[in-house]
Amino acid sequence: MQTNFTDAQLKIPALKRSNEILRSCVHCGFCTATCPTYQVLGDELDSPRGRIYLIKDMLENDRPADAKTVKHIDRCLSCLACMSTCPSGVHYMHLVDHARAHIEQTYQRPMGERALRWMLARVLPYPTRFRLALLGAKLGRPFRGLFGPRIRAMLEMAPRRIPPVSRNDDPQVFQSVRGPKMRVALMTGCAQRALNTDINDATIRLLTRLGAEVVIAEGQGCCGALVHHMGREGESHAAANRNISAWKAAGPLDAVVINTSGCGTTVKDYGHMLRNEAGAEDAAEISAKAMDVSEIIEKLGIPEGASQGLKVAYHAACSLQHGQQIKTTPKSLLKQAGFEVVEPADAHLCCGSAGTYNLMQPEISGELKARKVKTLEAKRPDVIAAGNIGCMMQIGSGTQTPIVHTVELLDWATGGPKPPALGG
Repeated sequence: MQTNFTDAQLKIPALKRSNEILRSCVHCGFCTATCPTYQVLGDELDSPRGRIYLIKDMLENDRPADAKTVKHIDRCLSCLACMSTCPSGVHYMHLVDHARAHIEQTYQRPMGERALRWMLARVLPYPTRFRLALLGAKLGRPFRGLFGPRIRAMLEMAPRRIPPVSRNDDPQVFQSVRGPKMRVALMTGCAQRALNTDINDATIRLLTRLGAEVVIAEGQGCCGALVHHMGREGESHAAANRNISAWKAAGPLDAVVINTSGCGTTVKDYGHMLRNEAGAEDAAEISAKAMDVSEIIEKLGIPEGASQGLKVAYHAACSLQHGQQIKTTPKSLLKQAGFEVVEPADAHLCCGSAGTYNLMQPEISGELKARKVKTLEAKRPDVIAAGNIGCMMQIGSGTQTPIVHTVELLDWATGGPKPPALGG
């Protein structure tokens, strides 16, 4: 794609990077075939190629974002399926991140939307606040029909049961059961700590059983993804720097383990996010050490398991298969542990969760959820497994089939307790 940025514009690092990305696009349109919003809406401007044109025009002409551009950028899930499909290697993630930051700086959203975004940014990344909000949503669910689609989506998202606080999330060190093969920090997350405490508990049990010393670092918190995808760069970079400082202070680490793939994609991108800031070297070091929990389990090795007599439908989270390009590892581990693994049709398409997307764009998200649930249930599984809490909440709200984190099944197969979602 030909671009016409001025020399002065290209001295700005963010514009220079966006120019590189834009120039790698050859307009082929392969991305439209795998874009969920284009599949649902059929509008070229709701495809990666269409959004790229809008972003180019906005950035190149150095103009404030307009309502049309904002509408179509907001509809992007950031599922990154386009990056898996693109034959030219267009790094759409960095481009749309830049566009969102530009929108945040130059566009005045309606008051109601600004208030909603402010509330989400002030509640979801903080487990205690989120727990209180979930309690309120649980009480308000019977009255959800009285509200508009966004508030209704929030009320419906709240789990029927709010889990107790897990003390395993407190700063501490869990010793390896049989001599440490490696020393790792576990990112305990934010929303996950309020929505499902079983995941971190299972992760700690499994990693220590397999030979890892697990550190819960003091001072870590939200990865910053939620506000990052809202274009709030200052807040997302502050979150990233807090985590980097916490993990650096934890002592020598072989890896930073993340069991929420949406967070993993962001942490692995810290080096890029902070490349022009004072802590760039530390950010690059942490990004290089960041690993999805499935990657670290593969590295530690799990024993070959006997048949568990359970059919598992594996849902590939977009942030894992597209954002991190981890496609086969979780399935291979489940098979090795003795589970029968099946995959739904169109496994590359998003379930519609995408962070806060299911709250901000409930109609599109709802259609994507219905499609995903239908394809998963068509496999008649005993259980659905996924590697991202957002996907688990989204899919779980549309099916009666139990849904658990992949690590919970692997923990169970190697000596841990049966996942609570399966009656454990």
